[in-house]
Amino acid sequence: MEIPKYGLTDLHVHLDGSLSFDMARELAKMQGMEMKSEEELKSLMVAPEDCQDLNDYLTKFDYPLELLQTEEAITYSIFELLKIQRSQGLTCSEIRFAPQLHTRRGMRQEQVVDAAVRGIQRFQMDIGISAGKSRACKEFHSGLILCCMRGADNQAMNMETVEVAGEFWRKGVVALDLAGAEALFPTKNFEGLFREAGRKGIPFTIHAGEAAGPESIWKALEFGASRIGHGVRCLEDKVLVRRLAKDEIPLELCPTSNVNTKIFKNITDYPILRLLNEGIKATINTDNMTVSNTTLRDEIQLVADTFHMSEAEIGQLMKNADESTFLRME
Repeated sequence: MEIPKYGLTDLHVHLDGSLSFDMARELAKMQGMEMKSEEELKSLMVAPEDCQDLNDYLTKFDYPLELLQTEEAITYSIFELLKIQRSQGLTCSEIRFAPQLHTRRGMRQEQVVDAAVRGIQRFQMDIGISAGKSRACKEFHSGLILCCMRGADNQAMNMETVEVAGEFWRKGVVALDLAGAEALFPTKNFEGLFREAGRKGIPFTIHAGEAAGPESIWKALEFGASRIGHGVRCLEDKVLVRRLAKDEIPLELCPTSNVNTKIFKNITDYPILRLLNEGIKATINTDNMTVSNTTLRDEIQLVADTFHMSEAEIGQLMKNADESTFLRME
């Protein structure tokens, strides 16, 4: 079936993993950095067909992060990514990034987030002017999700991210997240962060049930996560599946990314129909548009074609995403 051209929602898209090659070139030019060729950019920013696992996949963020170390670069990138998404038929986007990863040249996390918020504001102003009516801003909803990072020695930086999220919550920031090497740094190690987020009333999602199994999802739920990033390994635990379905906890599924990272060998192994049949609130997202060489329409079309999904099933996926955005909580 043909996917609608308008009305798409991406709940799980990383800024650093979604810089287009044109954006990368412009960012390099802006900062007087070496300009990379098309082949060099592909090698640096796109997961290869023989990508080994999540840790291998994460190496494709190194170069984009080099480009995203100034306020100007952050503002520009948010603005341009939102423009691209709108041109692709999205009407809602929650862009996520880890402020602590953008402080290598002296920016504070507060400056990073303020620059990102300015990118959203610039985009809203741009579409309002281009449409000739302020109503245009209400036709595209966008917000920022701030990622804490899994690691062994960054507790202070993670807590700073929580504090900054509190400062900008409902002023561009819509939620928190926990990202990074899930198998190396278990979710259970980060309880304190999300207890503090809960105390501040900030909602959050957590990457879980991707590189690690159901125990990671259980911990995320115990902490109070409103959504689960990926979460496909929930199917290894029948009790967990029933809990997710009963409480209508949305899963932010990213099919191509999960194949890239070898969670599944082939897209034909992807359990989208089983998840829907179990009553789980599944959504389809891009994760990283450039690293996974995809768009949201491509992702939805991929599962629709692979599993011969009905119009009703695709409609349910889109409805689930629309109902699950943190922007509805503002």
